[in-house]
Amino acid sequence: MADTPLIDIVDVTKHFPVASGKIFTLDRGAVKAIDGVSFAISEGEAVGLVGESGCGKTTMARLVLRLEEPTSGEIRFRGKVLTALSKPQIGAYRAAVQAVFQDPQSSLSPRMRIGDIIAEPLVVAGTHTASEIKKRVAEVLEWVELDPESARLYPHEFSGGQRQRIAVARALAIEARLVVLDEPVASLDASVRSQIVNLLKDLQQRLGLSYLLISHDLAASRHLCHRIAVMYLGRMVEIAPCDDLFDDPLHPYSKALLSAALPAHPDAVREEIVLSGEIPSPIAPPSGCRFHTRCPAAMPHCSTRDPAMREVAPNRYVACHLFD
Repeated sequence: MADTPLIDIVDVTKHFPVASGKIFTLDRGAVKAIDGVSFAISEGEAVGLVGESGCGKTTMARLVLRLEEPTSGEIRFRGKVLTALSKPQIGAYRAAVQAVFQDPQSSLSPRMRIGDIIAEPLVVAGTHTASEIKKRVAEVLEWVELDPESARLYPHEFSGGQRQRIAVARALAIEARLVVLDEPVASLDASVRSQIVNLLKDLQQRLGLSYLLISHDLAASRHLCHRIAVMYLGRMVEIAPCDDLFDDPLHPYSKALLSAALPAHPDAVREEIVLSGEIPSPIAPPSGCRFHTRCPAAMPHCSTRDPAMREVAPNRYVACHLFD
């Protein structure tokens, strides 16, 4: 993998102001969706973001896709800060970073033929002739194991799994280097999920793609990703190689999260950890460690001191006072 990461997130925050009042607007604070998160994705690497709903996973995906701008911090693509890119460089970035969303039915226009949907990024880029576009559409349809003749059909003529294959083909049409996968199998039947995950893995190996996977599906994350980053209430609490995290989670929240997942083997024995209380409000998160209000291993200083992310083993990082 290259020395310079493909994408580098450096101490990024994203706060959404909260206001009330119809005549006189009152500032009610801000939702701290992302609060000081740092990680990187190398060429050809798949990184998964996991955590409960509301932890900031989807906001991070939107930041990487430039659908949102960070409140502070930097996102760098091949060493260049996104906010400093020129207009042509922004166009190149948008071509290199594509997305596959959760619901393929809502992300594919019902009024467009499949061939036109896949070709749209190439048409917008204006870098290919009509014959080149037609050839490229046929090529990526074969990559996702669909008949090139299906280019003349409409989305409603396909099953949910086939529509997700079409969404993947559209992301790959313009030679993306990083694909943001936002719950790509969540809306699919269980029998189809493994097929799509295996397809994504095969495409990554064939094309050298990088993935940022946003998912509640821990089994899919383990199968597809090289590293897993665990998020809680806008913060990253642990990041580790995939097998290391699943075999021996270090952070108390990671342990609780994985204990709630189905084991990889039906005979496996796993400690069940039930967290007390509710997830605190992201408008007014707890002081110190944000997890201390629910943590079974909380110590007195956890409520006052914010733990720093530290390397506690080769390529294993955790933000927890247990490892001070």
